[in-house]
Amino acid sequence: MSQINAKKAIILLSGGLDSATTLAIAQSEGFECYALSFRYGQRHEVELTAACRVATALHAKEHRIVDMDLAAFGGSALTDTDIDVPKDRPDLSAGIPVTYVPARNTIFLSYALAYAEILGAFDIFIGVNALDYSGYPDCRPEYIAAFEAMANLATAAAVEGDGHCRIHTPIIQMTKAQIISIGVNLGVDYAMTHSCYDPDEIGRPCGRCDSCQLRLKGFAEAGLKDPVEYTADKN
Repeated sequence: MSQINAKKAIILLSGGLDSATTLAIAQSEGFECYALSFRYGQRHEVELTAACRVATALHAKEHRIVDMDLAAFGGSALTDTDIDVPKDRPDLSAGIPVTYVPARNTIFLSYALAYAEILGAFDIFIGVNALDYSGYPDCRPEYIAAFEAMANLATAAAVEGDGHCRIHTPIIQMTKAQIISIGVNLGVDYAMTHSCYDPDEIGRPCGRCDSCQLRLKGFAEAGLKDPVEYTADKN
């Protein structure tokens, strides 16, 4: 294991608005950032292209993309082509939508935990949000607290007293408008990001899925124009 360095941090980076802002916040707090993304069998890999752009622009120390196959299990509109992505839902808080990928954050955080232990890091950042979100159970504060408690029971570094693992969720209680405003102040170019669950064949966002609706609402409430091009004019 490498020498302990409390300023190293793993940043889970999807290429979306929230994770890009989270990376910028971690950088602003003085962390040396190691970005981690996943090719997990998602139907659209345009988000990984966005993640690469974001990691480069925000000067991540390293950016790794890990391959896994959650599509082997299916059960989500993001991994299963037989399940349609919901569009134009009037109430985004009504139940857990089919875009939820079973256990995804638990799996991602577990990879981040292993990577952190190898690096001698004790800080993991994840851009979950519990206000303007689609109701996913693994975005709630109580879930994050439970995972952090488990992490400090499960790793050799924590058990041997080298340090305490902390899961950072800097935007968990922010509205999308607040997230965007902070990101803009930190120099995030949101034109680099991708949030859509159902982009067209050239990667343009649909403007109608839950993620697009939340993103557009955030920009509108922040008094800003979303810099990405939608399949139809949504700004």
